[in-house]
Amino acid sequence: MEQHDTVTTRSRRVGWKYPVLISLGCLLINILGKEITNLFSLPLYLDSIGTILASVMCGGIPGIAVGFLSNIINNITDPTAAYYGVLNILIAVFAAFFDRRNYFKRFPHIFIPVLTFVAIGGGLGSLLTWGLYGFTFGSGVSAPLAHFIHDRGVFGPFASQLSADLLVDLADKTISVAIAAVVLYLLPHWRPAPTKYQRWERSCFPDGTPKDLTKGSHGLSLHGKFLLLVSTSLMAVAVTVTFISYNQFHNTNVESQINMGKGVANVAKDALDKNRLLEFMEQGPRADGYTETKQHLTSIMNSTDGIEYVYVYHIEKDGCHVIFDPDTPDQKGATAGTVIPFDDAFRPYTLSLLRGEPIDPIISDETYGWLLTIYDPVYDSKGNCVAYVGVDISMATLIRNEYVFLTRIIALFLGFFALILAIVASLGRRNIIHPINSIALASNAFAYKSEGARADSLERLKELDIRTGDEIEHLYSSFVKTSEDMVAYIEDAQAKSEQIARLQNGLILMLADMVESRDKCTGNHVRNTASYVSVITKQMREEGIYADQLSDDFIFDVVSTAPLHDVGKIKVPDAILNKPGKLTEEEFKQMKNHSAAGGEIIEKALSNFTDEGQSGFLNEAMNLASYHHERWDGKGYPKGLAGEEIPLSARIMAVADVFDALVARRSYKPGFPFEKAVAIITEGKGTQFDPRVVDAFLHAEEEIRKVCAVNQAADEVAFIEQEDNWK
Repeated sequence: MEQHDTVTTRSRRVGWKYPVLISLGCLLINILGKEITNLFSLPLYLDSIGTILASVMCGGIPGIAVGFLSNIINNITDPTAAYYGVLNILIAVFAAFFDRRNYFKRFPHIFIPVLTFVAIGGGLGSLLTWGLYGFTFGSGVSAPLAHFIHDRGVFGPFASQLSADLLVDLADKTISVAIAAVVLYLLPHWRPAPTKYQRWERSCFPDGTPKDLTKGSHGLSLHGKFLLLVSTSLMAVAVTVTFISYNQFHNTNVESQINMGKGVANVAKDALDKNRLLEFMEQGPRADGYTETKQHLTSIMNSTDGIEYVYVYHIEKDGCHVIFDPDTPDQKGATAGTVIPFDDAFRPYTLSLLRGEPIDPIISDETYGWLLTIYDPVYDSKGNCVAYVGVDISMATLIRNEYVFLTRIIALFLGFFALILAIVASLGRRNIIHPINSIALASNAFAYKSEGARADSLERLKELDIRTGDEIEHLYSSFVKTSEDMVAYIEDAQAKSEQIARLQNGLILMLADMVESRDKCTGNHVRNTASYVSVITKQMREEGIYADQLSDDFIFDVVSTAPLHDVGKIKVPDAILNKPGKLTEEEFKQMKNHSAAGGEIIEKALSNFTDEGQSGFLNEAMNLASYHHERWDGKGYPKGLAGEEIPLSARIMAVADVFDALVARRSYKPGFPFEKAVAIITEGKGTQFDPRVVDAFLHAEEEIRKVCAVNQAADEVAFIEQEDNWK
């Protein structure tokens, strides 16, 4: 014991230091690798070597931390490095996964990590680069190779970028994995000292068998729900922040483009001879100074990124009359005097344009594409509006800027999301989920079948010895005490239950046999009805019918005592009970008296019980015997009860009793066909029988049919035996 404590103390003292020191060293390796590639202009990254080493030597969480922090630090010299942090985190996760399966130590399995890391760094990294640089070539390590491939005419821009990234990453990740494999080869048995959590995990189960304590027996585990809660919360925050940021950026971006357009319009206006614009419109290049002015407008248009067109129109009712419309690389401008009809987007502003009033910027997607248009009025020296300077800004450029912004936000969020989720998941698993699930697994394995099994299970539960120093330890202690009390109660209750069960079964079977031995007409009626009662009650509980009454105890009592429902027939004379012909009115009156007689018999038996828990089954037996001939409409006997005044057990028995009387063979009649008997039961719904009980009966028709077939076969055997006895 003393030796164990010494080892434990030493492990606690050094267990956390080695992973921290190694992680710091791996972080330095990543940073130095990046600096070396920058210093010597190498076509490599070398910024994930430390990430892989930290994952295989210390575990996934240190690897994730190293990977993400490396990119944050490298962002000081490379403004885009932080956006690629999510890739390093994915590499850390997969590196830890492959290390647990010894892929770094086995050939050819080692190629799996290489190809996986290439897919992450080259494949996903290429998509990220494409988004970060506005759907064009990036400016990173692979950019020269991407341009080289594209210039050969083999691939388009994106395919060239993807090919270049995959090739560069193949070399980079091969080197990184090779270094990790060499380190593991040189230090084959090295790992940091076990943490307190790992030692406690091994002691949770005395047999030392590894168990996954994050999985539930079915459905979503506690671990899964914990991660779902955390990830959903993070996602909700991220979506909210992203939406607000994107909306703000969009508004700012649009406002910035509008201001830029207005600035270009003002510069263009300064280049115009405002008093000669109508002359320019009529004469075009023939007018002195027209060509020079058009060239000046062309220079203004080409000098600003994102400006698609700069032009000058004179507005009339029939449309826009061209004054200046400079050519673009893609489209030749209209000649002076050409009339261009109003686009649909401009029609609401026609009157304002005709009056020479300023109008708001317009976004349209019509004749000349998807554009943000600025119309700025031009006034001559007399204050008359003679034209409008139009500036068209490409909405594609504006949206591309927003996509770049959105890509950066999402990339940063994914990195932080993965880092926070990994840390929270690890802490939650170690301090909450693992101990709770160990208690749950021990509870599920608790055996109740025998005294020895219960004792062994209780001992194993105590050997868990969970010591977390918080509410979970308190929960464990309370659970152990409850289990001890429960075992004691079970031992006491089992002895009493066995005695009661023997008494119940003996009494029920004795009385049922007495009835059946006297009635030569009913065959196995009392037993058959019990089987139908069982099917009906189970269907009712499944459908939630009378859910407040159909407890397990109620169903057990009703099914167990169903054979006693005709116990009162013991007081009916044999001559009446077994009369082959029709009963007289007086004889039928005596036969009907069997319900009240049965209730009296069982009531006398009840007087011998003082414990209500022991007499519950006889209470239901009395209800069955007394009231199973009552009707839902109040026309039954012996008391003429109606509706829910009739005990539920008797209402269920009424359906089972009549159905068996219909389908079963009797000495004086053959059995009805199954379908006809079901139709008769259906016909009595709401009059003779409780409608809800009939519904359950009909919904369980297939099961009733199976039980009916078995009962009819048993009746046939019983009648053959009776005929042999009579002979």
